[in-house]
Amino acid sequence: MKDFSVASNDHGGVARVTFRVRCETLGYGEAVFLQQQGQENRKLIPLFTTASAYPWYACRSAIAISLQSQESPNNLFTYRYAIYRAGVFHRYEQLSDVPKELHNNSTNTNDNDINNNKNNNNSDNDNENIAMIGNTDELELYHELPLKLLANGETYVVNDVLGVTTGHPDIDHLKVRANNTSVGELSMMHSSSIMNSFKSNPNSNNSLSLKTGGSSSHLQKIKTTKKKVGFAPTPPSYHQHSQPSSDSNFSNHNSNNGYLQKKPPVHLDSTDGLVVASAFLPVHLHRSDSGEWSADWDYEALLSMQTHLRVTRVGVVKWRGWHGNKGADGSPEAGVPVNERERVEACLRAFNCVPVWVEPSLFGEMYNGFCKGVLWPVLHNVTSVYSSRPDGGGGGTISNNSFESNISSPRQAYHESKRGTGLNTDALSSVSTQFSEYCMDDISMGTIHGDGGKEASLWAAYTAVNRKFVETIVQCFNEGDLVWIHGFHLLILPSFLTRRIPMAKVGLFLHTPFPSSEIFRTLWCREDLLRGMLNADQVGFHLFEYARHFLTCCRRLLGLKYGMIPDESGGHNLAIETNGRHVAVTSIHAGIEPPILNQVLSHHSTIQKAISIRNQFQGKVIFCAIDRMESLKGIPLKLLGIERFLHRCPEWVGKIVLIQVGISAFERGDDYLRTRNEVLGIVANINNIWPGTIQFQECSEAEMRLPQRMALLRAADVVMVTPIRDGLNLIPLEYTLAHQDALTEQGQADNRKRGLCILSEFSSCTRVMRGAIHVNPWKISEIANSFHLTLNMSEDERMRRLSTASDFVTRVTTQRWALAVLLDLKGVHKNADVGKYSGAGLGLGYRLLGMDTGFNSLEIGAVAKSYKKSRARLILMDYGGTIVSNDNLDNLSRFQVATKSRAYSIPTKRMIDTITALCKDKRNIVFIVSGKERHSLTRTLNDIPNLGLAAEHGMFISWPTPAHGQKRIWETLVPDQDRSWRSIAITVMEVYTSRTHGSYIEETEMKVLWQYRDADPEFGYLQARELEDHLSNVLRSFSVDILHGGVEEGGFVEVRPKGVNKGVVAVHILRNMPKISTWEKIDFALVLGDDHCDEPMLSVMRQIGRRATDSRRARNREPPLPPMPATMILVDISSCDDFVSSNAVAYTCTVGKKPSAAANYLHDVDEVQEFLDSLVKVSTTEKKSFSSVDLRGLQQGGGFEKNIFQENNKLASNTGWQQIKSSQTRGFGATRSLSMGNFANSFSPEVQTPKVSANLNEFLTTIEDDDGEEAPFF
Repeated sequence: MKDFSVASNDHGGVARVTFRVRCETLGYGEAVFLQQQGQENRKLIPLFTTASAYPWYACRSAIAISLQSQESPNNLFTYRYAIYRAGVFHRYEQLSDVPKELHNNSTNTNDNDINNNKNNNNSDNDNENIAMIGNTDELELYHELPLKLLANGETYVVNDVLGVTTGHPDIDHLKVRANNTSVGELSMMHSSSIMNSFKSNPNSNNSLSLKTGGSSSHLQKIKTTKKKVGFAPTPPSYHQHSQPSSDSNFSNHNSNNGYLQKKPPVHLDSTDGLVVASAFLPVHLHRSDSGEWSADWDYEALLSMQTHLRVTRVGVVKWRGWHGNKGADGSPEAGVPVNERERVEACLRAFNCVPVWVEPSLFGEMYNGFCKGVLWPVLHNVTSVYSSRPDGGGGGTISNNSFESNISSPRQAYHESKRGTGLNTDALSSVSTQFSEYCMDDISMGTIHGDGGKEASLWAAYTAVNRKFVETIVQCFNEGDLVWIHGFHLLILPSFLTRRIPMAKVGLFLHTPFPSSEIFRTLWCREDLLRGMLNADQVGFHLFEYARHFLTCCRRLLGLKYGMIPDESGGHNLAIETNGRHVAVTSIHAGIEPPILNQVLSHHSTIQKAISIRNQFQGKVIFCAIDRMESLKGIPLKLLGIERFLHRCPEWVGKIVLIQVGISAFERGDDYLRTRNEVLGIVANINNIWPGTIQFQECSEAEMRLPQRMALLRAADVVMVTPIRDGLNLIPLEYTLAHQDALTEQGQADNRKRGLCILSEFSSCTRVMRGAIHVNPWKISEIANSFHLTLNMSEDERMRRLSTASDFVTRVTTQRWALAVLLDLKGVHKNADVGKYSGAGLGLGYRLLGMDTGFNSLEIGAVAKSYKKSRARLILMDYGGTIVSNDNLDNLSRFQVATKSRAYSIPTKRMIDTITALCKDKRNIVFIVSGKERHSLTRTLNDIPNLGLAAEHGMFISWPTPAHGQKRIWETLVPDQDRSWRSIAITVMEVYTSRTHGSYIEETEMKVLWQYRDADPEFGYLQARELEDHLSNVLRSFSVDILHGGVEEGGFVEVRPKGVNKGVVAVHILRNMPKISTWEKIDFALVLGDDHCDEPMLSVMRQIGRRATDSRRARNREPPLPPMPATMILVDISSCDDFVSSNAVAYTCTVGKKPSAAANYLHDVDEVQEFLDSLVKVSTTEKKSFSSVDLRGLQQGGGFEKNIFQENNKLASNTGWQQIKSSQTRGFGATRSLSMGNFANSFSPEVQTPKVSANLNEFLTTIEDDDGEEAPFF
């Protein structure tokens, strides 16, 4: 490789250059363009970037640069970059665009260059890359590319940094083939290779290309590193290419040389867009008496944090009446008035918040009815099997009152109970009866799922609100933005989003627990909810415990696999595999924002309130608890614990006090009323025995905001959080921060034993608050003992616990949590090609499928055209699921077939007739390759002449025979050796069958299967793994293969002779084609399959076709095609080269739209029938015109043409070509005669009436074939 200082010997010609520039300072909506000096009036060249390539921008195709000017004195290509904003010119690049770590050096260098230019205007600038025009106040920066560094017919990549125009140019020289000299070939080769390298590796220092500079070239293996959680790193420095080495053995390397490419690190910066969707916006709205709207941040909301990202928040505005409860017992308003919504939007625009306008009654039905009434109990592992009536009544007629009456009843009961000493029993009974509509089990299924129950309206409200969110998100979304969805209110939102913006990276984070599969499966809409969540690219939870339950639900209810999937950064991520995609599962616990809380703590009002509470209970140890008034919070258990403690330790009577704050939870209906009644009773009982021990206060959520809460937590010595099931609860973290000063000498001066937390082991923060005292709230003695432990704890232990708890609080903040989750979301691999993904399904069954690029429905017209032109065809088709309905889809059917209590499904008569017609064509070799036994195939297909059969995945092969109904001769693919392994395998499998319910053994002539598709998915999988190991040990001396198929393949362990699969038999058939046909090489191949057993056959034949295509393109000096999909298992198929024509084409097709090694798909067996009928139509249509090659073959008396004409009895003698005629009646009654130069048409007097085709077959009949060779079939 020549040095930069040595000019190329080429003079004149054209070089192709791709320009890349690193842009750190581009703002939102700005774009960069390349402009050549002296051509300001010409069209500028745009540069583009992607989420993975940022901050590098590149032109999409190489620019042809003429080298004729190399002999000129300057021989420079001078250019600069222009910045456009919103499509309008904004400015040119400036020194301020230089990255921070390069700014000082670049500025100093530019200043020196300016001075040098002033002192010596005649200096040689060949080795300088800067041109300054004007004065130092308004500099115009230009980049200069010396043309002497470029060679004719070569391809280069120039790497620039915006604002940096000094130093040697950073050029990547891309080697090309020696025989490629034309500009067109270089362009095609560049577009197919260089742009792929941009997509996979935007940083020039990481590209595997030769670097011109020095006397040698260098390639280096670059180690991949695990991505780390952190803030946006400093951008990589300019010109980071590896130093040249003396090794020059890689002069002809390419991108597939086996060397690893380092992926760019994942980071977030100010140019990253983020759309955050939550049920409520994290703001507080205010309206003055004059009607003016204002807002401020709700700092208690987890999503109110400030960040350097470009964030747009989407949600419902929480204004009076948002829940739809308007009336005497509810809100005086019904949400934001419609005529004032524009003013609210203008008010929220400064907060980058976009409201979702939903009718309050609809949103209330969704939020209070479905979310709180149905999902909330299930997500917290609670199901209501029996009646929830407080009086123990079992039945009751469900009222058909409106939703508003249901929600207002708890408030009415609450107000009536406050007037008296107890609870209004009649009101409670009414509330219980009405509210049971929302929390009852699946007694009456809605219209969506069955009949017309209450669930139908609740589910309809839930889906309607989610659709409303979609409309707003799509309006706010910009290409490249991340979408982050929060809460169980929007679980099906990803399903709707993937329809509209399939390429967006969508994350879903749940702040509630996730139940076990046995609880979650009680929901009638369980599959819809799970599929909705799986349409996201990332699902996040606060604890792995919740993530594990989610994984188990996906495994048991949907039969999906999960595991650690390698990522592009060298690490592994937990992910679920679904429909060819990987859905990442993240478990990161959220934190708090210490700066905001410290600001609240230092406020004068907070300090005074805390002092007031301390003075009120002076001399007592203060225990405090803040809980919502619902049964899940475990308030009664806590009160029973302190009661037991005082009974056992009476010396502490009068020395402790428990301040219990209960927040009203009206949305919980009778659960709230029942909990409140129970709490009031226990509090009254304890205070009657020990007056003043319990200080109970109920308030609304608005009365216990962050300032009031922090004052109480600051005044307390111990905080108690003892729910029986809870999601995110930040009170222990806030309390720990409020008492961090107790670790200092100044904080210890008050001599208070403070800073301890009694925490339930069922709360999410119990995993991160290791310094807390963990208790089981269901065990009253543990709660009582925790009181004793905190009151008698030594000072050293208390300090250690507080220090341990403080470590997490200060280390994991809200911003750090959000950054970690978003880094994982941004790091999710999602191909930028829209063709990589495909949607399937209707309604909530819609799912995003991960497909190989170009995986489309089979183009019947293209196949038919190739089929017509070909002379030697090989057609391989599967049996079950391809030409006949699949028995494996139904577990019961599969079991009945395996136990021979039910016969296999058989092809229809129409399908058999179609296959028979295909076999009649002498140019076709047709094989049915099935996993079924020989007798199953011969029973239905034995009477078809010229049909080849392969049974048991190709173990047995019967070659095509022309005889009708003759007994078939079978041969084995591998030698039929010792079969004693069968009895050993069956004996071992019987042991596992006896201890695995739902499993059974299936035997065929040459294989044995242990099926566990009806067993428990996880237990069956574990047993299958153990059986696989067991069989591997006892059968290691036998020539057998042991295969394990997962649940999605049916769940089985199979033992069969080694080296038998459909891929091997496809190669075997191909290599034996000369023995069974009159031609040596095939020029057309068609393979149809439907399941995992057919994938080897589809993969092999696709590779054979691709090999022929690559050979043909190389011969024609055409650019190579993109590489085969990475999901395919590549095998050596070079042994088939002698049996495949260089002009051969291969079509591989799977039945059903799903990830596959096939290149195309058909939807079902009916489409297969229609497709094969179209091929039959081509085969049976008489040929109307013949080329000179055809006629030459006739003269020589050989080839297919002879057979064809003999079949039609229209072959004339070789000496009378003019008499060779072929006639065919056209669809409209015309007869066409063919001779060597004479065409005569004689029309029939009877003209047929045109007919509208009812199906594809009839449509093909009416199509007239053009005489031209290039005429399409359709």
